[in-house]
Amino acid sequence: MSHARGDDPGWVAKSETPEVPGGEVPGAPGPAGSGPGPGSAEPPPQAKARKLKPTRISGTWIAVIVAIAVLALLLIFILQNLDPATVNFLGAAGSMPLAVAMLFAAIAGAALVALVGGARILQLRKQARRRHRR
Repeated sequence: MSHARGDDPGWVAKSETPEVPGGEVPGAPGPAGSGPGPGSAEPPPQAKARKLKPTRISGTWIAVIVAIAVLALLLIFILQNLDPATVNFLGAAGSMPLAVAMLFAAIAGAALVALVGGARILQLRKQARRRHRR
């Protein structure tokens, strides 16, 4: 019985280009493990050149996206915690929503950490200038 090309179970697809002894087609995959290709350990030169390095702008966009996500979660937290809370601080007393009071406490804590961190950075810069002058 005769089969059409590709229908025969023993048929193996071959390249349509004629084989030339010693002539390899540039960019064509060779036998597994030889040169660049899917079976090799080394990527082709084009893949090396196409790898993009992160830039400052890409880092900024990532930071903006993360900040938007955090602000959305913070807004949800505030809207779910609107129960009034009495806040006493240095003899003053007031009432405000619980989430707002917690937000003010977190901002005050972040400002304190930034102040201490900034002082340490200035101290290290001053020390580095002294060492550089010697």
